[in-house]
Amino acid sequence: MKTAIYPGTFDPITNGHLDILHKAVRIFDQVILAVAEITGKKTFFTIQEREDLCRQATCNIDKIKVMSFTGLVVDFARQVNAITMIRGMRATSDFEYELSLALMNEKLYSEIDTIFFIPDHKYLFLSSTMVKQVVPLGGDIGDLIPECVKKALILKLKKNDLEKK
Repeated sequence: MKTAIYPGTFDPITNGHLDILHKAVRIFDQVILAVAEITGKKTFFTIQEREDLCRQATCNIDKIKVMSFTGLVVDFARQVNAITMIRGMRATSDFEYELSLALMNEKLYSEIDTIFFIPDHKYLFLSSTMVKQVVPLGGDIGDLIPECVKKALILKLKKNDLEKK
């Protein structure tokens, strides 16, 4: 069985991520959506919330398994017998970082290959960071995020507002 992992923070998962997953499941027998617990980034959603949102957003995509991990992604890849790591590449600005990451991962685990997928053109500009900036300001990006993410963002923002008062 050919297993690939698609690692990331997914804070939150977007339709761009889902587009990449739809492409990946056409090639692999199983794709593990690997939600990183510790990323060096301050996350908006907890690891459990991110994992739950990923499960909800991918429930209708066959061959997807959502799992969280801590530590090096290559150690997780080895643990789940993944032969390939999937990465999304939105623009040329991503290339240098993604290439460095792929080379480091190969150095740490020579059995892993990285495949880059380019999302549909309507998602080339989209990032989780942008989602977290636009939604609190009232921007309508419902066509760029799963409905479960939109609801979770609004609920969490309301909760944060109440806690500040």
